Amino acid sequence: MSAAPPEARSGSGPEAPLDATRDAPPPEAMLYEGEVMHMRLQPFGHQFRYRVATLLIDVDRMEAVASRLRLLSIDRFNLFSVRRRDHGARDGSGLRAWVEARLAEAGRPRPERVLLLAMPRLLGYAFNPLSVLYCYDQDDRLQSVIYEVKNTFGDQHPYVMAAEPDEDGAVRHSRLKEFFVSPFIPMEQTYRFTLRPPGERLSIRIKQADAHGDYLIATQSGRAAPLTDAALARIGLLTPWAALKVIAAIHWQALRLWLKGARFLGHPGDDKIVVRREGSAT
Repeated sequence: MSAAPPEARSGSGPEAPLDATRDAPPPEAMLYEGEVMHMRLQPFGHQFRYRVATLLIDVDRMEAVASRLRLLSIDRFNLFSVRRRDHGARDGSGLRAWVEARLAEAGRPRPERVLLLAMPRLLGYAFNPLSVLYCYDQDDRLQSVIYEVKNTFGDQHPYVMAAEPDEDGAVRHSRLKEFFVSPFIPMEQTYRFTLRPPGERLSIRIKQADAHGDYLIATQSGRAAPLTDAALARIGLLTPWAALKVIAAIHWQALRLWLKGARFLGHPGDDKIVVRREGSAT
């Protein structure tokens, strides 16, 4: 097995006081500024990083949060926006009902709070390869996690997991890969997710492994900052093309993999797709 890489460098967000500490449940909305790292280990090494700003927001408090801000809107255009049709059923309906339905299917209890971690739209555009829905019980303990995975074909698949933190506070999950993501990564793999409940810092790591060992490692790290118009304006000015950069980076790295000799694998079909871009379930 290959050794895991160093953790991705944390973002350098403002050192302002927060309502959330490392161990306490997060407030209704926060920003995380940090970095995404991908490291491919088979059949050859390949690594890249890019900076990213993500939003953590209570799905039941979206309008209340946005009403206090000029630069963030819900379901309408702004410098930054959150569109319900980008997540869940992808038909514009509320996320709460979709989350509760997915949890019920997996035998998980109804949550008291649900917080969505995702990149907001910037000037109307965003692509989220991974969004995370953190589900808390009435005592503000993390009880379930939904990893919402998307590919560039417009498809989406949720992985629903119980959240049982280890002694060190980390939540670890293992699941067979069920959803086609990249034409350069085989389907016959296992995901190993590791995350910590969001607080002052964000930490997510995903390992993909096959019969020969670790195949790919991806991490997302970040430091929390209060969600304010000043913070949104700064992010918009410093990274005006951040949303386009994500999808551009995916295709650029795919080209580099192809030039290195990675085998191109066709789409295996849609039998595991749960939601398409238009919002139609399979």
